[in-house]
Parts: sequence; structure tokens; C-alpha cells
Amino acid sequence: MDFRPVETNLRDSFRALAENRPRTDLLEYPGVTIASAGVTFQMFNAAFLSEPVDSTNTLQVRIELARLHFARREMQWSLWICEDWLAKPTRKHLSKLCWDAGLRLVSEHPGMALHSLTPGRPQPRDFEIAEVDSAERLEHFRTVGAECFRVPPVWFAEVFRNEVWQAAKFRSFVGYREGKPVSTSALVVKDGIAGIYNVATLAPHRGRGYAEAITRHSILAAGPVGNTILQSTTLGFRMYQRMGFRETTRILVYASDL
Repeated sequence: MDFRPVETNLRDSFRALAENRPRTDLLEYPGVTIASAGVTFQMFNAAFLSEPVDSTNTLQVRIELARLHFARREMQWSLWICEDWLAKPTRKHLSKLCWDAGLRLVSEHPGMALHSLTPGRPQPRDFEIAEVDSAERLEHFRTVGAECFRVPPVWFAEVFRNEVWQAAKFRSFVGYREGKPVSTSALVVKDGIAGIYNVATLAPHRGRGYAEAITRHSILAAGPVGNTILQSTTLGFRMYQRMGFRETTRILVYASDL
């Protein structure tokens, strides 16, 4: 399966979060996309490769373009790389070049695309899903996400501010058990690609089918699309495989230290 829907929608998701902020940067350099929200959490001050890389020298030039951009802005930042952009001989040099630019590898995710959605178990009876349509629901989304992704709540709130759900480009969902928020997901649809993001469930509530239920809800909420993609954590990989997702690429994330 083609890797490009995964990396294209990933960049679109960051653009959706970065729009209309005081310190936003949405720029295209040769072979490099900048989609920076200008926030404290460096993972959302992001650079991406946007074209194939055929040599180590080309890769070094592109990383340096991104580094200089954020150096001028005096921002901590991250570099998100879809491995399939890189010619195989250049991959072995990636970590060294990133290290020289002040970045270290912080995560690696399988990029997955939906081949055919398999039948699933019924949504748990004690679980209800609502779209974020108010500041209160947004706060529920933030609370679950900050805990699950181990991010200071103030950083998460800065990224997922009120304008995010109001703009409707980054749709968010919260799953409730007995009226309490326990699970989340998000959806970005652009150019026929539906990207599923921020799937998370609070630790005491895992293993009950909530993550699968809210993921399926997001997929259906997207409506008819050409591709449905996501980046998996290790915890969710087997679940997504059971749902019909297949790995198409890997996303490597390098970040500067805060």
C-alpha cells in the first residue's frame, strides 16, 4: 500500500492545529514542510520531509533548513520523518545527522492504512461517545490526553485550545463511562484521506473495548473517503491490525530537549 496518504494527512493534522495562532509558522521550504504552532511543547513545533531524499547530503541540507528556521525563532522543535521518503543508503545516517542538529529520537510509530474494516464487537453498553462541541468537552479531551501521553496539562491545553474545535478541521471525540471522561480520539479529513489521531484511554479503563469503539466511531464519522490512516503506538498495534489496518511505513520523531 502507498505510504503517502499517511505522511500527507500527518502534515495536514499539524497544519490544522497550527492555524491562526500568534506564533504560527506554515511554510514550505525545498523538500521541507514547517507546521509549527509556536507552543511550549516542542512536538507541535514541527518540521517534516515533503519530498524523496536521494542522498545523505540532501538529507543534511533539509535538516539544516529546519534547524535554522527554529533557531531564528528561538524555539524548541521536532522533526517528523516518514521513513519511506529516504533512500535506503541514507537511513543509516539519519540519527547522526539529527543528533548533530540537536535532536534525539523520541518515538517511532508504524504508519498504518485501513485495508478493509473488519466487523467489531458491539460498543460497550457502559460507554458513550460525544464529539467535542463545547469548552467543557474540550477540557475532558485535554484531561484524558495529558494523562495518557504524559504531558503537563498546561502544555496540552496550549496545543488544543478552544479555537481548535471551533474551526472544525480537527474534530475531537470523548468517550464517557458513567459520565466520566475515560477515552479520546480525533479526526482530520482532507483531500479524501481520514486521519485518526489521539486515540487514548485512561489506564484503569483499558481492556474493555473503549479504544476500539471510539476509533470505529471516528472512522464512521469521517464518511466516505479514499483512505483511512493512523500512526499506532505499541499498545494499540494489535488492535488496529484486528480492525483491518496494515502497516505501510514508519514515522520517526526526533525532538530537541526542553
